Amino acid sequence: MVGKIIPVIMAGGKGTRMWPLSRSSAPKQFIQFVGDQTLFQSTLARVADETLYEPAIVITNEDFRFLAAEQARELGLPLTAIMLEPSARNTAPAVAAAAAFVAEKFGDDAILQVLASDHEIEAGKAYFDAIQTARKTAASGKLVTFGITPTEPSTGYGYIEIGDQLSTGANTVKRFVEKPALPEAEKMLTSGGFVWNSGIFMFKAGTVLSELNRFAPAVAEAASAAVAKASGDLDFLRLDEASFSASPNISVDYAIMEKTANAAVVPASFTWSDMGSWDAVWKLGEQDADGNVALGNATLINTKNSLVLSRHGHMAVQGLDGIAVIASEDAVYVGRLDDSQNVGNIVKQLAAAKATAALTETHPTSYRPWGGYTSILNGDRFQVKRLFVTPGKKLSLQKHHHRSEHWICVKGTAEVTIGDTVQTVRENESVYIPQGEVHRLANPGKIMLEMIEVQTGSYLGEDDIIRIVDEFGRG
Repeated sequence: MVGKIIPVIMAGGKGTRMWPLSRSSAPKQFIQFVGDQTLFQSTLARVADETLYEPAIVITNEDFRFLAAEQARELGLPLTAIMLEPSARNTAPAVAAAAAFVAEKFGDDAILQVLASDHEIEAGKAYFDAIQTARKTAASGKLVTFGITPTEPSTGYGYIEIGDQLSTGANTVKRFVEKPALPEAEKMLTSGGFVWNSGIFMFKAGTVLSELNRFAPAVAEAASAAVAKASGDLDFLRLDEASFSASPNISVDYAIMEKTANAAVVPASFTWSDMGSWDAVWKLGEQDADGNVALGNATLINTKNSLVLSRHGHMAVQGLDGIAVIASEDAVYVGRLDDSQNVGNIVKQLAAAKATAALTETHPTSYRPWGGYTSILNGDRFQVKRLFVTPGKKLSLQKHHHRSEHWICVKGTAEVTIGDTVQTVRENESVYIPQGEVHRLANPGKIMLEMIEVQTGSYLGEDDIIRIVDEFGRG
């Protein structure tokens, strides 16, 4: 009998394609676009069936580790491990590391399902039927990918040409096709026999390691060494930096899938999107009679086939057709929906200029292991932030050399340490922390704590934090 599937969720990324909502410090998988879950949380929820799956393995990096852990905690879902990549080396080294870890923990015959954390998928009967077909095919020794039935001649996806059917219900792979030009995409759609390459895989740990050793031995060697020399850090598994960084930078497709004779594809018709552009959000959103998708505070007049999303203020849009208008707290993007695949070009231009580089890197809202903060207002020698602290969490015991702070409680109950004194601060109450004084903020309650913090002083940078005690192991 085939055992449970071990999900491997890839949760890295640079946050360029969904700017200005996503940034390098907060890529799209951790942002809530539609519904009440982030894309990462939706991915976790799809692999939550305990009869089918083991708890997931999440592969992410130093910057996103607490985001991933907290969003899993919000769903109440346990994880097998959160593996931290010390450097970005593409998907093949990450998959190799996961396979080496799974082989050691569960055995060579354990089946991995590799999923991106930023895909939108309708997980109905068609999806789980495809999962079962892939499971049987992987158990037979194949390296399985999922092929999505095309609904349009998309030039944003790679394609797979389907071969003969196997006894498991999957098919052999004739060939992989790079992202095509429009004429070729139209031809493949008309002729049939082609599916979109979803980037979802399933295979046995031993099988994928064997094929990596054959076709990409440097990847396999680096990843296996990185796992063997990995170290524990709180709830995280840190892959060895020197070993992992020695791996070639290469994708799973290039490393093995396009070379192996054991590739198989499961054609499937479930709704799928890699959420790679604002156009994809519009297609999946709930459209009104004029074809518009409005998310957040927006008024649309004489406007058709457009996406309007506001996270800050009220957007009024008039007389437009086929347009994306996206407003974050500190930036607005306006462009044609059919050109939204190229948002990354704007991000590159912004990143190249000193005056705008920060708009591509940091978001006004920053997440920390205890909650996070939103920057509200910056001025000469002052800064205003909204702090939000998760129930039961506390910030580090710390002090600042160059600033004092005023805290006003607006929601919940705060436990505030100032020097040797610990006091309770309730809603509509405030407290002052003098410059240089040791202090700490904690949330002893059962609801999210929200504080308004006013900083004043000669220097207000985040590096003016001297941590004395920190439960998250930060220096």
